[in-house]
Amino acid sequence: MSSLSVSQAHRAYLERVRFGALDGLRALAIMAVLIHHSALARVSGPWSRGFLGVDLFFVISGFLITTLLVRERERDGRISLRGFYWRRTLRILPLYYLVVTLAGGYFVLWQGHWETAPLWPAYYLFLANFLTDHIPTLYPTWSLAMEEQFYLIWPLLMVLLPPRVWGGVLVVGIGLNVVAVTGALEGIGITAFDLGPLWVHLPDVTYAPLLLGAGLALVLHDGRGFGLMWRCFGHPCMPLLLLGLLLALVFGLLPQVLAGWPYLLVHLAMTGWLSTLVLREDSWLHPLLRLMPLVRVGMVSYGIYLLHLLVLHGVSSLANPLGLAQDSVGFLVLYWGGTVVLAELIFRHYERFFLRLRHKPFGRVAVGTGTGQERETASGGDADHGRSGKERRR
Repeated sequence: MSSLSVSQAHRAYLERVRFGALDGLRALAIMAVLIHHSALARVSGPWSRGFLGVDLFFVISGFLITTLLVRERERDGRISLRGFYWRRTLRILPLYYLVVTLAGGYFVLWQGHWETAPLWPAYYLFLANFLTDHIPTLYPTWSLAMEEQFYLIWPLLMVLLPPRVWGGVLVVGIGLNVVAVTGALEGIGITAFDLGPLWVHLPDVTYAPLLLGAGLALVLHDGRGFGLMWRCFGHPCMPLLLLGLLLALVFGLLPQVLAGWPYLLVHLAMTGWLSTLVLREDSWLHPLLRLMPLVRVGMVSYGIYLLHLLVLHGVSSLANPLGLAQDSVGFLVLYWGGTVVLAELIFRHYERFFLRLRHKPFGRVAVGTGTGQERETASGGDADHGRSGKERRR
Protein backbone atom coordinates (compact mmCIF):
# COMPACT_ATOMS: atom_id res chain seq x y z
CA MET A 1 0.00 0.00 0.00
CA SER A 2 3.01 2.33 0.33
CA SER A 3 2.96 3.09 -3.41
CA LEU A 4 -0.73 4.01 -3.56
CA SER A 5 -1.77 7.39 -4.86
CA VAL A 6 -4.09 9.52 -2.73
CA SER A 7 -7.10 8.58 -4.86
CA GLN A 8 -6.25 4.87 -4.69
CA ALA A 9 -5.75 5.06 -0.92
CA HIS A 10 -9.08 6.84 -0.51
CA ARG A 11 -10.86 4.26 -2.65
CA ALA A 12 -9.32 1.47 -0.56
CA TYR A 13 -10.45 3.26 2.61
CA LEU A 14 -14.04 3.61 1.38
CA GLU A 15 -14.17 -0.05 0.36
CA ARG A 16 -12.72 -1.30 3.65
CA VAL A 17 -15.25 -3.24 5.75
CA ARG A 18 -12.89 -3.81 8.64
CA PHE A 19 -10.28 -1.62 10.32
CA GLY A 20 -7.73 -4.17 11.43
CA ALA A 21 -6.17 -2.23 14.30
CA LEU A 22 -9.28 -1.26 16.21
CA ASP A 23 -9.90 -4.41 18.23
CA GLY A 24 -6.33 -4.19 19.52
CA LEU A 25 -6.88 -0.51 20.24
CA ARG A 26 -9.99 -1.37 22.27
CA ALA A 27 -7.95 -3.92 24.21
CA LEU A 28 -5.41 -1.25 25.17
CA ALA A 29 -8.23 1.06 26.22
CA ILE A 30 -9.93 -1.51 28.43
CA MET A 31 -6.59 -2.46 30.00
CA ALA A 32 -6.17 1.18 31.01
CA VAL A 33 -9.64 1.14 32.60
CA LEU A 34 -8.86 -2.06 34.51
CA ILE A 35 -5.67 -0.52 35.86
CA HIS A 36 -7.57 2.62 36.84
CA HIS A 37 -10.03 0.55 38.88
CA SER A 38 -7.37 -1.43 40.72
CA ALA A 39 -4.95 -0.96 43.59
CA LEU A 40 -2.26 -0.05 41.05
CA ALA A 41 -3.93 3.30 40.33
CA ARG A 42 -2.23 6.38 41.74
CA VAL A 43 -3.20 10.03 42.08
CA SER A 44 -0.25 11.14 39.94
CA GLY A 45 2.31 9.68 37.59
CA PRO A 46 2.00 6.98 34.90
CA TRP A 47 -0.54 4.96 36.88
CA SER A 48 -2.95 7.87 37.29
CA ARG A 49 -4.27 8.17 33.72
CA GLY A 50 -6.18 4.93 33.24
CA PHE A 51 -9.47 6.83 33.01
CA LEU A 52 -8.36 8.02 29.57
CA GLY A 53 -9.16 4.56 28.26
CA VAL A 54 -12.82 5.62 28.27
CA ASP A 55 -11.99 8.72 26.24
CA LEU A 56 -10.22 6.55 23.66
CA PHE A 57 -13.33 4.36 23.44
CA PHE A 58 -15.36 7.52 22.81
CA VAL A 59 -13.16 8.59 19.91
CA ILE A 60 -13.42 5.13 18.33
CA SER A 61 -17.18 5.09 18.85
CA GLY A 62 -17.79 8.49 17.29
CA PHE A 63 -15.64 7.55 14.30
CA LEU A 64 -17.23 4.17 13.60
CA ILE A 65 -20.84 5.23 14.11
CA THR A 66 -20.45 8.24 11.83
CA THR A 67 -18.56 6.22 9.21
CA LEU A 68 -21.42 3.73 9.12
CA LEU A 69 -24.02 6.46 8.74
CA VAL A 70 -22.26 8.50 6.03
CA ARG A 71 -21.62 5.36 3.99
CA GLU A 72 -25.25 4.32 4.33
CA ARG A 73 -26.42 7.75 3.22
CA GLU A 74 -24.10 7.78 0.21
CA ARG A 75 -25.22 4.34 -0.89
CA ASP A 76 -28.97 4.58 -0.21
CA GLY A 77 -29.52 8.32 -0.32
CA ARG A 78 -30.85 8.22 3.25
CA ILE A 79 -30.06 7.08 6.78
CA SER A 80 -32.40 4.53 8.37
CA LEU A 81 -32.89 5.62 11.95
CA ARG A 82 -35.11 2.61 12.54
CA GLY A 83 -32.34 0.22 11.51
CA PHE A 84 -29.70 2.15 13.43
CA TYR A 85 -31.62 2.21 16.71
CA TRP A 86 -32.63 -1.43 16.32
CA ARG A 87 -28.99 -2.47 16.09
CA ARG A 88 -28.06 -0.19 19.00
CA THR A 89 -30.82 -1.70 21.11
CA LEU A 90 -29.83 -5.30 20.46
CA ARG A 91 -26.16 -4.66 21.09
CA ILE A 92 -26.28 -2.45 24.14
CA LEU A 93 -29.44 -3.09 26.12
CA PRO A 94 -29.47 -6.85 26.81
CA LEU A 95 -26.22 -6.95 28.77
CA TYR A 96 -26.56 -3.44 30.14
CA TYR A 97 -30.02 -3.98 31.58
CA LEU A 98 -28.98 -7.38 32.94
CA VAL A 99 -26.07 -5.83 34.84
CA VAL A 100 -28.12 -2.86 36.08
CA THR A 101 -30.88 -5.19 37.29
CA LEU A 102 -28.55 -7.66 39.00
CA ALA A 103 -26.36 -5.01 40.64
CA GLY A 104 -29.34 -2.92 41.74
CA GLY A 105 -31.19 -5.97 43.03
CA TYR A 106 -28.17 -7.19 44.96
CA PHE A 107 -27.09 -3.92 46.58
CA VAL A 108 -30.49 -2.28 47.06
CA LEU A 109 -32.78 -5.22 47.78
CA TRP A 110 -30.43 -7.89 49.12
CA GLN A 111 -27.78 -5.80 50.90
CA GLY A 112 -30.28 -3.17 52.03
CA HIS A 113 -28.67 -0.05 50.53
CA TRP A 114 -32.09 1.58 50.45
CA GLU A 115 -30.62 5.08 50.29
CA THR A 116 -29.50 4.33 46.72
CA ALA A 117 -32.93 3.10 45.56
CA PRO A 118 -33.94 6.51 44.11
CA LEU A 119 -30.87 6.30 41.84
CA TRP A 120 -31.87 3.00 40.25
CA PRO A 121 -34.33 4.32 37.61
CA ALA A 122 -31.70 6.74 36.24
CA TYR A 123 -29.61 3.81 35.02
CA TYR A 124 -32.47 2.39 32.98
CA LEU A 125 -33.01 5.82 31.39
CA PHE A 126 -29.29 6.28 30.61
CA LEU A 127 -28.95 9.30 32.86
CA ALA A 128 -26.14 7.97 35.03
CA ASN A 129 -23.77 10.75 33.92
CA PHE A 130 -26.00 13.19 35.82
CA LEU A 131 -25.93 11.25 39.10
CA THR A 132 -23.84 12.58 41.97
CA ASP A 133 -23.93 9.24 43.78
CA HIS A 134 -24.03 5.66 42.50
CA ILE A 135 -25.18 2.18 43.35
CA PRO A 136 -21.97 0.20 43.99
CA THR A 137 -20.33 -1.26 40.85
CA LEU A 138 -22.53 0.83 38.50
CA TYR A 139 -20.37 3.95 38.41
CA PRO A 140 -18.91 3.17 34.93
CA THR A 141 -22.37 3.41 33.40
CA TRP A 142 -21.94 7.20 33.24
CA SER A 143 -20.01 6.69 30.00
CA LEU A 144 -22.69 4.44 28.55
CA ALA A 145 -25.25 7.15 29.31
CA MET A 146 -23.18 9.69 27.42
CA GLU A 147 -22.82 7.39 24.44
CA GLU A 148 -26.54 6.71 24.34
CA GLN A 149 -27.23 10.43 24.40
CA PHE A 150 -24.81 10.81 21.48
CA TYR A 151 -26.48 7.92 19.62
CA LEU A 152 -29.88 9.49 20.17
CA ILE A 153 -29.01 13.01 19.01
CA TRP A 154 -26.23 12.80 16.41
CA PRO A 155 -27.86 10.39 13.89
CA LEU A 156 -31.08 12.39 14.17
CA LEU A 157 -29.20 15.60 13.35
CA MET A 158 -27.57 13.85 10.38
CA VAL A 159 -31.04 13.01 9.07
CA LEU A 160 -32.56 16.44 9.69
CA LEU A 161 -29.66 18.64 8.59
CA PRO A 162 -27.89 18.84 5.21
CA PRO A 163 -24.40 17.29 5.11
CA ARG A 164 -22.74 20.65 4.50
CA VAL A 165 -23.50 21.74 8.08
CA TRP A 166 -22.57 18.51 9.88
CA GLY A 167 -19.00 19.59 10.48
CA GLY A 168 -20.11 22.96 11.83
CA VAL A 169 -22.49 21.29 14.26
CA LEU A 170 -19.63 19.18 15.60
CA VAL A 171 -17.36 22.21 15.98
CA VAL A 172 -20.06 24.08 17.90
CA GLY A 173 -20.64 21.05 20.14
CA ILE A 174 -16.95 20.72 20.94
CA GLY A 175 -16.70 24.44 21.62
CA LEU A 176 -19.64 24.32 24.01
CA ASN A 177 -18.03 21.46 25.88
CA VAL A 178 -14.81 23.38 26.35
CA VAL A 179 -16.50 26.68 27.25
CA ALA A 180 -18.77 24.96 29.78
CA VAL A 181 -15.76 24.02 31.90
CA THR A 182 -14.89 27.68 32.41
CA GLY A 183 -18.36 28.45 33.72
CA ALA A 184 -18.85 31.04 30.96
CA LEU A 185 -22.26 29.62 30.06
CA GLU A 186 -23.58 30.84 33.38
CA GLY A 187 -23.25 34.38 32.03
CA ILE A 188 -26.01 33.64 29.52
CA GLY A 189 -28.23 31.88 32.02
CA ILE A 190 -27.21 28.26 31.35
CA THR A 191 -26.61 26.77 34.78
CA ALA A 192 -26.71 23.35 36.35
CA PHE A 193 -29.87 22.38 38.22
CA ASP A 194 -31.07 19.58 40.45
CA LEU A 195 -33.78 17.17 39.29
CA GLY A 196 -34.41 14.63 42.02
CA PRO A 197 -31.16 12.65 42.41
CA LEU A 198 -29.80 14.14 39.17
CA TRP A 199 -27.53 17.13 38.76
CA VAL A 200 -28.17 18.22 35.18
CA HIS A 201 -25.14 19.97 33.71
CA LEU A 202 -22.86 19.98 30.69
CA PRO A 203 -19.88 17.99 32.00
CA ASP A 204 -16.29 18.93 31.28
CA VAL A 205 -15.35 18.12 27.67
CA THR A 206 -16.24 14.47 27.87
CA TYR A 207 -18.55 14.67 24.87
CA ALA A 208 -15.67 16.11 22.84
CA PRO A 209 -13.98 12.78 22.01
CA LEU A 210 -17.25 11.43 20.61
CA LEU A 211 -17.65 14.55 18.48
CA LEU A 212 -14.02 14.52 17.39
CA GLY A 213 -14.31 10.90 16.33
CA ALA A 214 -17.40 11.80 14.33
CA GLY A 215 -15.54 14.70 12.75
CA LEU A 216 -12.68 12.41 11.75
CA ALA A 217 -15.16 10.15 9.97
CA LEU A 218 -16.53 13.11 7.98
CA VAL A 219 -13.05 14.32 7.05
CA LEU A 220 -11.85 10.91 5.86
CA HIS A 221 -15.00 10.23 3.89
CA ASP A 222 -14.45 13.39 1.87
CA GLY A 223 -11.82 13.07 -0.85
CA ARG A 224 -10.13 16.40 -0.10
CA GLY A 225 -10.12 15.77 3.62
CA PHE A 226 -8.71 12.30 3.14
CA GLY A 227 -6.00 13.68 0.84
CA LEU A 228 -4.89 16.18 3.47
CA MET A 229 -4.83 13.55 6.21
CA TRP A 230 -3.01 11.10 3.95
CA ARG A 231 -0.26 13.62 3.20
CA CYS A 232 0.10 14.49 6.90
CA PHE A 233 -0.36 11.08 8.54
CA GLY A 234 -0.20 8.47 5.78
CA HIS A 235 3.34 7.22 6.37
CA PRO A 236 3.51 3.79 8.07
CA CYS A 237 5.57 5.21 10.94
CA MET A 238 2.96 7.82 11.91
CA PRO A 239 1.02 5.66 14.43
CA LEU A 240 4.20 5.33 16.49
CA LEU A 241 4.96 9.05 16.26
CA LEU A 242 1.42 10.07 17.22
CA LEU A 243 1.43 7.56 20.06
CA GLY A 244 4.64 9.16 21.31
CA LEU A 245 3.04 12.60 21.16
CA LEU A 246 -0.04 11.35 23.03
CA LEU A 247 2.07 9.78 25.77
CA ALA A 248 4.19 12.93 26.06
CA LEU A 249 1.06 15.04 26.52
CA VAL A 250 -0.52 12.68 29.02
CA PHE A 251 2.53 11.93 31.13
CA GLY A 252 4.71 15.00 30.87
CA LEU A 253 3.56 18.11 29.07
CA LEU A 254 0.08 18.69 30.50
CA PRO A 255 -1.01 19.37 34.10
CA GLN A 256 -2.07 16.53 36.34
CA VAL A 257 -5.68 17.71 36.38
CA LEU A 258 -7.00 17.54 32.84
CA ALA A 259 -9.82 19.98 32.22
CA GLY A 260 -10.76 22.41 29.49
CA TRP A 261 -8.09 22.98 26.84
CA PRO A 262 -5.54 20.44 28.20
CA TYR A 263 -8.20 17.74 28.08
CA LEU A 264 -9.15 18.80 24.54
CA LEU A 265 -5.49 18.52 23.46
CA VAL A 266 -5.46 14.91 24.69
CA HIS A 267 -8.61 14.18 22.71
CA LEU A 268 -7.15 15.81 19.59
CA ALA A 269 -4.03 13.67 19.96
CA MET A 270 -6.20 10.55 20.35
CA THR A 271 -8.14 11.49 17.23
CA GLY A 272 -4.93 12.03 15.28
CA TRP A 273 -3.60 8.70 16.47
CA LEU A 274 -6.78 6.95 15.41
CA SER A 275 -6.54 8.57 11.98
CA THR A 276 -3.08 7.06 11.45
CA LEU A 277 -4.47 3.59 12.21
CA VAL A 278 -7.44 3.75 9.83
CA LEU A 279 -5.81 5.55 6.91
CA ARG A 280 -3.91 2.41 5.99
CA GLU A 281 -3.69 -1.22 7.09
CA ASP A 282 0.08 -1.72 6.94
CA SER A 283 1.49 0.71 9.49
CA TRP A 284 4.36 -0.25 11.75
CA LEU A 285 1.95 -0.60 14.69
CA HIS A 286 -0.62 -2.85 13.00
CA PRO A 287 1.21 -6.16 13.67
CA LEU A 288 1.06 -5.51 17.42
CA LEU A 289 -2.59 -4.46 17.41
CA ARG A 290 -3.53 -7.54 15.39
CA LEU A 291 -2.14 -10.01 17.94
CA MET A 292 -4.90 -12.51 18.66
CA PRO A 293 -5.02 -12.06 22.47
CA LEU A 294 -5.46 -8.30 22.02
CA VAL A 295 -8.02 -8.80 19.28
CA ARG A 296 -10.13 -11.12 21.41
CA VAL A 297 -10.01 -8.85 24.45
CA GLY A 298 -11.06 -5.96 22.23
CA MET A 299 -13.95 -7.96 20.82
CA VAL A 300 -15.45 -8.58 24.28
CA SER A 301 -14.40 -5.22 25.75
CA TYR A 302 -18.01 -4.07 26.17
CA GLY A 303 -18.69 -6.95 28.53
CA ILE A 304 -15.39 -6.39 30.33
CA TYR A 305 -16.31 -2.77 30.90
CA LEU A 306 -19.75 -3.52 32.29
CA LEU A 307 -18.68 -6.46 34.43
CA HIS A 308 -15.28 -5.53 35.83
CA LEU A 309 -16.47 -3.79 39.00
CA LEU A 310 -18.84 -6.65 39.78
CA VAL A 311 -15.92 -9.06 39.51
CA LEU A 312 -13.76 -6.71 41.59
CA HIS A 313 -16.41 -6.70 44.30
CA GLY A 314 -16.56 -10.48 44.32
CA VAL A 315 -12.78 -10.94 44.38
CA SER A 316 -12.43 -8.30 47.11
CA SER A 317 -14.87 -10.22 49.32
CA LEU A 318 -12.60 -13.28 48.98
CA ALA A 319 -9.32 -11.42 49.44
CA ASN A 320 -9.15 -11.48 53.25
CA PRO A 321 -9.96 -15.20 53.65
CA LEU A 322 -7.38 -15.98 50.97
CA GLY A 323 -4.82 -13.57 52.40
CA LEU A 324 -4.52 -11.60 49.16
CA ALA A 325 -3.52 -7.97 49.10
CA GLN A 326 -5.32 -5.99 46.42
CA ASP A 327 -2.06 -5.10 44.71
CA SER A 328 -0.79 -8.70 44.74
CA VAL A 329 -0.32 -10.72 41.58
CA GLY A 330 -2.84 -13.30 42.76
CA PHE A 331 -5.55 -10.70 43.35
CA LEU A 332 -4.99 -9.01 40.00
CA VAL A 333 -5.02 -12.34 38.16
CA LEU A 334 -8.36 -13.22 39.76
CA TYR A 335 -9.77 -9.75 39.10
CA TRP A 336 -8.59 -9.16 35.55
CA GLY A 337 -8.57 -12.76 34.41
CA GLY A 338 -11.96 -13.43 35.97
CA THR A 339 -13.43 -10.38 34.24
CA VAL A 340 -12.15 -11.43 30.81
CA VAL A 341 -13.36 -15.01 31.25
CA LEU A 342 -16.79 -13.91 32.46
CA ALA A 343 -17.14 -11.41 29.60
CA GLU A 344 -16.18 -14.11 27.10
CA LEU A 345 -18.69 -16.60 28.51
CA ILE A 346 -21.51 -14.07 28.60
CA PHE A 347 -20.74 -12.97 25.07
CA ARG A 348 -20.85 -16.53 23.75
CA HIS A 349 -23.90 -17.71 25.66
CA TYR A 350 -26.00 -14.57 26.11
CA GLU A 351 -25.09 -11.61 23.92
CA ARG A 352 -24.80 -13.64 20.72
CA PHE A 353 -28.45 -14.62 20.93
CA PHE A 354 -29.45 -10.97 20.51
CA LEU A 355 -26.76 -10.17 17.98
CA ARG A 356 -28.15 -12.79 15.63
CA LEU A 357 -31.30 -10.66 15.37
CA ARG A 358 -29.49 -7.51 14.30
CA HIS A 359 -29.65 -8.07 10.57
CA LYS A 360 -33.17 -9.33 10.36
CA PRO A 361 -35.30 -7.13 8.10
CA PHE A 362 -36.00 -4.52 10.78
CA GLY A 363 -32.34 -3.59 11.19
CA ARG A 364 -30.72 -5.01 8.09
CA VAL A 365 -27.61 -3.40 6.68
CA ALA A 366 -27.00 -3.98 2.98
CA VAL A 367 -23.68 -4.90 1.38
CA GLY A 368 -21.09 -2.19 1.75
CA THR A 369 -22.92 -0.19 4.42
CA GLY A 370 -20.56 -0.17 7.30
CA THR A 371 -17.15 -0.94 8.64
CA GLY A 372 -17.78 -4.44 9.90
CA GLN A 373 -16.87 -3.19 13.36
CA GLU A 374 -19.89 -1.27 14.54
CA ARG A 375 -19.62 -2.86 17.98
CA GLU A 376 -17.29 -0.07 18.65
CA THR A 377 -16.57 0.34 22.32
CA ALA A 378 -16.46 -0.87 25.79
CA SER A 379 -19.27 1.57 26.09
CA GLY A 380 -21.44 -0.16 23.56
CA GLY A 381 -21.70 -1.03 19.91
CA ASP A 382 -22.39 -3.85 17.50
CA ALA A 383 -20.42 -7.05 17.14
CA ASP A 384 -19.99 -8.53 13.71
CA HIS A 385 -16.35 -9.39 14.30
CA GLY A 386 -15.24 -7.97 11.03
CA ARG A 387 -17.58 -9.72 8.63
CA SER A 388 -18.89 -7.97 5.57
CA GLY A 389 -22.55 -7.28 4.87
CA LYS A 390 -22.77 -10.30 2.56
CA GLU A 391 -21.31 -12.65 5.14
CA ARG A 392 -23.63 -11.38 7.85
CA ARG A 393 -26.77 -12.36 5.96
CA ARG A 394 -25.80 -15.98 5.32
